[in-house]
Amino acid sequence: MINKCKKQLTIALIFIFSLFGQTFVQAETNDPTLKKVQDKGVLTVGLSADYAPYEFHATVDGKDKIVGMDIDIAQKIADDMGVELKVEEYGFDALIGALKTGKIDMIISGMSPTPERLKEVDFSNPYMTVEQRVVVRTSDAGKYDELNSLEGLKVGAQKQSTQEELAMNELLADTVSLQRLPDIIMQLQNNKIEGAVIEGPVAEAYISQNSALSFSDIKFKDGTKQTAVAIPKDSTDFADSINQSIKEVLDEDLMAGYKKDAYELMFNEESFLKKYLPYYVKGTGYTVFLAFVGVFFGSILGAVLALMKLSKNKLLKGIAFVYIEYVRGTPLLVQIFLVFFGSNVLGLELSALTASCLALILNSGAYVAEIVRAGINAVNKGQTEAARSLGMNQAQAMRHIVLPQAIKNILPALGNEFVTVIKESSVVSVIGVSELMFQSGVVQGASFKPFLPIMITSLIYFVLTFTLSRILGVAERRMAND
Repeated sequence: MINKCKKQLTIALIFIFSLFGQTFVQAETNDPTLKKVQDKGVLTVGLSADYAPYEFHATVDGKDKIVGMDIDIAQKIADDMGVELKVEEYGFDALIGALKTGKIDMIISGMSPTPERLKEVDFSNPYMTVEQRVVVRTSDAGKYDELNSLEGLKVGAQKQSTQEELAMNELLADTVSLQRLPDIIMQLQNNKIEGAVIEGPVAEAYISQNSALSFSDIKFKDGTKQTAVAIPKDSTDFADSINQSIKEVLDEDLMAGYKKDAYELMFNEESFLKKYLPYYVKGTGYTVFLAFVGVFFGSILGAVLALMKLSKNKLLKGIAFVYIEYVRGTPLLVQIFLVFFGSNVLGLELSALTASCLALILNSGAYVAEIVRAGINAVNKGQTEAARSLGMNQAQAMRHIVLPQAIKNILPALGNEFVTVIKESSVVSVIGVSELMFQSGVVQGASFKPFLPIMITSLIYFVLTFTLSRILGVAERRMAND
């Protein structure tokens, strides 16, 4: 009897374990992404905020904020997780890289799961189904109404997007792939391309504000796409939490309210300058700051590299030579990506601004090194010989005699380097630094005016560089008189 009871008890325990054991195992599962978010108490979301009504900049209560339907969904997900929401802005084609290197926890930027993207990241359940549309100039509205009508012609689409695939595979068009949607609209308005493939809600926003644009009657065979949240691979618990929030958004029809709020912010009636002047002021401040930091610390680095290259020590000379040639032989954009994303490989968590400053310093240092070296070589060798005959060693002669004269020679070239860095700093916008060119894109996306913001930006750059050139000219003339 006792043995029979033991047997029954054993069977019962086995049944209970088989029923609930999987739950116990899952409870102990350690999802690194979810744990990271919970430990920080912050959910970091990456997006490209030039894609109204999904995400765009707007002035709310006197402050610049990123708003839109995707932001409302992200806020809902963060609230349900019990953490704060932090938004990081990047160029659209830099988002996957930022997610894979741990800069952000998830992407919510009107992104659709594609076979290529699914190889790199996972996706949540879809939160919206949208139709892809072709936008053309109103004067051509009846001209392009069939799939083959744009075959071989130039059609714009956002780089690395579903729209790009449709333009290439269904329209068979000569696809012009650009990173930012406002640039595509500007090319369409200026007759550079014949059409643009854009998501329905975004296209509606542009057409409602511009009578020169219209929808084509073209219907794609595979034009209905779903947008979802991109997350790191194998983040199962993190995905479950996000999917639960998305389910509530859909079940309670919260998207209708999100869309209404976005449209109210998009079409706020204010004068252009009053609405967007703060963006230009902020962008100009960042541009000047980046240029100053890049040239100032780059000059220090450049002076060290120049002395190393002039050194008789073959090791120091070789290091300086390789560094200078490598930096001067690669684009600044590549260097920015290497510093920003590569820093994570070394275990460094650099912000976009810090990475941009460091990349500009490293880049400027290589060019300044050649400027300094040329300035030192321009000083008559007799000056060094005279210093040595007075009992100075090599270092003293360089410090007290050669360098003061070299500075006078290199000042004009350093000024030109400052002007160059002011203009080249615009490339840091791809990793979300709010300098002048980045803010110009923000205004383009929020105002639906592709050309005017760029024109204003060009004038600001001209004022900066022209003023700096005049100041350096005065300083150069005074030094010449001295």
